[in-house]
Amino acid sequence: MAFQIYKKEQGKYVRVGTAIGAAAVLLVLCYYTWVVLERQLPGGPAPGGAADATAALPYKVYVEYAIPAVMFVALAIVGFFYMNKPVVVDFLIATESEMKKVSWSSRAELLGSTAVVLVTVFLLALFIWLADMGIIAGLSRGLGLW
Repeated sequence: MAFQIYKKEQGKYVRVGTAIGAAAVLLVLCYYTWVVLERQLPGGPAPGGAADATAALPYKVYVEYAIPAVMFVALAIVGFFYMNKPVVVDFLIATESEMKKVSWSSRAELLGSTAVVLVTVFLLALFIWLADMGIIAGLSRGLGLW
């Protein structure tokens, strides 16, 4: 039995978007793994900034690059097979069809709503800051706590 992509012609945009998002998460995970390995393996940067050459592993570079690379490839393969499961594919296809039904706001509505939110957040932050300053002034002058 040959490998086939389930419902190949449907849900292309959602599949591509999901793959890009999964690849971004994998890249961040692999970068984090690389940073941890670089710092934790013998021969990594010392606290003073100089390399600790006394206990350096001769294969340190291979280890710190190979482990994240193998991890990326393995998780990408697992993700690819998971994204081809009928349940997942049907969900993505249904998501794409529902997104086509959404009534999106116009640019003017979006800018107006954004302005209202930003002004409201700014005024609320200003009110909380003034209330905080008032409470601090009341406690420091009135009760002499500070």
